[in-house]
Amino acid sequence: MAVNNVISKLRANANMSQEQFAELFGVSRQSVQKWESGASLPELDKLIKMSKHFDISLDALVFESDARITEELKGTKDLKPKYENIHSWESYYSSLGLKTEYQQSIEEGLDIAQYEELFTVVTRLPQDEVKKKLGDVLFQIVHNAKMVEGYKYNEPSTLDEIKALRKNPEFKGTVDKKNLKDKIHGAWMGRICGCLLGKTVEGIKTDELIPVLKSSNNYPMHRYIVRGDIDTQMVENYRFRFEKRPFADEMDGMPVDDDTNYVVLAQKLIEKYGKDFTDYDMSRIWLSLQPKDAYCTAERVAFCNFVNGFEPPESAVYKNPYREWIGAQIRGDYFGYINPGKPQLAAEMAFRDASISHIKNGIYGEMFVAAMLAAAATTNDIKAIINCGLAQIPYTSRLYEAITDVIIGYEKGVSQEDCFKDIHSRYDEYTSYGWCHTISNAMVVAASLLYGGGDFGKSICMSVETGFDTDCNGATVGSILGLAFGIDCIDEVWTKPINNKLHTSIFGVGTIKVTDAVDTTMKHIEL
Repeated sequence: MAVNNVISKLRANANMSQEQFAELFGVSRQSVQKWESGASLPELDKLIKMSKHFDISLDALVFESDARITEELKGTKDLKPKYENIHSWESYYSSLGLKTEYQQSIEEGLDIAQYEELFTVVTRLPQDEVKKKLGDVLFQIVHNAKMVEGYKYNEPSTLDEIKALRKNPEFKGTVDKKNLKDKIHGAWMGRICGCLLGKTVEGIKTDELIPVLKSSNNYPMHRYIVRGDIDTQMVENYRFRFEKRPFADEMDGMPVDDDTNYVVLAQKLIEKYGKDFTDYDMSRIWLSLQPKDAYCTAERVAFCNFVNGFEPPESAVYKNPYREWIGAQIRGDYFGYINPGKPQLAAEMAFRDASISHIKNGIYGEMFVAAMLAAAATTNDIKAIINCGLAQIPYTSRLYEAITDVIIGYEKGVSQEDCFKDIHSRYDEYTSYGWCHTISNAMVVAASLLYGGGDFGKSICMSVETGFDTDCNGATVGSILGLAFGIDCIDEVWTKPINNKLHTSIFGVGTIKVTDAVDTTMKHIEL
């Protein structure tokens, strides 16, 4: 192979134009054209630069091919990804810090404290092959770690073990079939309205949220945030980016959101597989009905694991630092909707869904919510609803303990303000871990339900103005109250921007009418 052919092949293999190749080596396009046509030869310094850039010998560049040179040209460089372009949710080594994987592991009771400095050092490394390899080592350390001696919690991730650690799981409640459709309508609309309320400020921290609310006479929060509430100074001076947020006064229906997508996805799941679906069935629905970018944190990890051949429950474990985050907790609503008065069955379905992406308290969060919703179909007693949710998760878990603390404080007369201060003292909203963990947000949900006293607007506003995962918590609180009290508990001020429209990113679904989703839910209840 003559030098002109070698240069042409190198350029073509690199997907470079003659102009790009010329710019890389500081010559004109005409020079490259002449090299490739054989009209002229590159100067020695240019040949040396090409040799170094493409990692091949000068022999391979200048002389005709022999077996050795042919092999050299076949693999001019090791093929490696641009690590800096890989999203942090898809790269385990990006989430090893003391406020992510390390903290997660410590709170799970894993005996890894001796590796704290190593986690810190690896976190600070640039995104490259070395960091990836060290991340693989740390994953093995976490995955094979033993529990610390004396760890006070017992938190299994299998259904049989979870069932063995429940307290008072039996439930007796009567479903009012005459009003059930109105209650299901309330659940759908309550979830959507609560989600929209929080979506406008999703990701904001309270040091900016509270001033925004106060400046617009919306504190304590009692209505949607509208475009006119945000002035130029806020846009310029606040860390939070207000420019492209959805505002209720600019909406024609509920915009796309994962909190509402998951309810529709679950409905599609039941349509295809029925109530006896498996965790594997759920994973196939994920792969077939939404793009990768529709999934976040633990869900994104699980999606990528599905693609790479991992099946549930391994898909929840492999390189998943978000395994106890809120993602599953926002996915359990539909299993509560279609099992009115049957919290055990609702929780079991929620388990099948949650276990594809979460473990331990990440699973319990979805079971807790699904069971509360199943109970809400029979009663509007808020405390009874919460206790029914607790009855389906291990009493030996951190989540059970945290929710119980909220209930006890409420019964002892702890003020609303002090209750939410306590949540903020336990979990740091300024870290992704604290802001997005199952337990912190489940505490917000329980507190908002209790202190909101059954008032729909007051409760969803309370869940949003305290920060943390605002759209998720607003959606869950709204869903439970809508089911407990029915569609009539939701004032038109909340439902009007929705206009009976729910936009989704689900393939083949797009925009649906909320009332159509309600009708389908009623059919699924009878399955």
